[in-house]
Amino acid sequence: MVKERARILVVGGGYVGMYTALRLQRKLKRELARGDAEITVVTPDPYMTYQPFLPEAAAGALSPRHVVVPLRRVLEGCRVVIGEATAIDHARRTATISTLATGEEGTGGRQVAYDELVLAPGSVSRTLPIPGLAEHGIGFKTVEEAIGLRNHVLEQMDIASSTRDPAIRDAALTFVFVGGGYAGVEALGELEDMARYAARYYHNLRPEDMKWILVEASDRILPEVGEEMGRYTVTELRRRNIDVRLETRLESCADRVAVLSDGARFPTRTVVWTAGVKPHPVLAATDLPLNGRGRLKCTAELAVEGAAHAWAAGDAAAVPDVTAREQGRECAPNAQHALRQARVLGDNIAHSLRGEPLETYAHKYAGSVASLGLHKGVAQVYGRKLKGYPAWFMHRTYHLSRVPTFNRKARVAAEWALAGLFKREIVSLGSLEHPRAEFELAAGGKPSPDPPHNPKGSS
Repeated sequence: MVKERARILVVGGGYVGMYTALRLQRKLKRELARGDAEITVVTPDPYMTYQPFLPEAAAGALSPRHVVVPLRRVLEGCRVVIGEATAIDHARRTATISTLATGEEGTGGRQVAYDELVLAPGSVSRTLPIPGLAEHGIGFKTVEEAIGLRNHVLEQMDIASSTRDPAIRDAALTFVFVGGGYAGVEALGELEDMARYAARYYHNLRPEDMKWILVEASDRILPEVGEEMGRYTVTELRRRNIDVRLETRLESCADRVAVLSDGARFPTRTVVWTAGVKPHPVLAATDLPLNGRGRLKCTAELAVEGAAHAWAAGDAAAVPDVTAREQGRECAPNAQHALRQARVLGDNIAHSLRGEPLETYAHKYAGSVASLGLHKGVAQVYGRKLKGYPAWFMHRTYHLSRVPTFNRKARVAAEWALAGLFKREIVSLGSLEHPRAEFELAAGGKPSPDPPHNPKGSS
């Protein structure tokens, strides 16, 4: 039994937030039933996105609904609040929460008191002050961005197919991806595969007409799979006529022209930015200790250093890697660690409430897998290197085992099975981004060039 009534506030509904709340929901089942414990999850979205499936969602291999997990259905014992924490005063044990209701009321954020704090807000895209990036760049971190990018690519193929202007056609069929990590390489591989397939349905487009360019500032891509597999990935992409430019930076994309540091210039209507992430801004709005990179300083038990009753894991936390040979090394901010840290974090909060000893987080990195499109991939797992179909199959098998809930596992497996029997979908639903445009025009108004702010709905 817990020593006293505990109000637990979980900031974030991603990997760490959802899995920690799920673990606490199980560990504190009796306390929740008696009212001795209360778990509140504050998240901007009513769902958790399984990000490794975003490239397949963008390529149409998976339905967008099946790469997200509705939090209210999974966290039945928790109170889910759709909103964002804008500031945290841990000395007073209060958090300022901004919700859809506070926006409508115009009252500003409201104060929420807590006894135990779990900070798991994740990360946001790390951008640079590059001319034109804010106006023309496309991110790839959310399911909305993934589906928007799919619609955009198919829309560019429609433009190229219907124009007689060679300059417009060339710009529409040029796709620039910035960042050679998982997100960039997998998104590029899946979308190039999809566009190559879709080209057969256009009477005047061929796969060779499209230019796919990958820009990476370092001298290698996919460092997580090792140097050898990284070189193989470059060779495989170039074999597919994808222009891989290493040790190159994007200097400008103003006026729809991508200017690279090696002097190359590409008129393009598509610049996809996947060049890294940074800690969530809410961490800077707390009185908790941060390291030089803006992440929370944590102990191996996933507690925030020098701050009792504060916990963190995932992208927001700098957790020491106790399995590393080098002193001072930290766990990489990736999904492999996040999933395992969440379990230990949930257990440790329950141990702390009951006055029991805490567990130490220790996990030796197992390796990485990456998809390069249908039936293509690379992997390095426990020192073993795989490529091609075996790596692709391992990628699907691993992530199917990791996606939360049996419901989602069954739906994803069913979609993959059906995809093997039927042709790939190549429909663009770009009108979803401007759903009221046709009605506004029919009603005598002028459709706005930008979609209105669409509040997150219920799960």
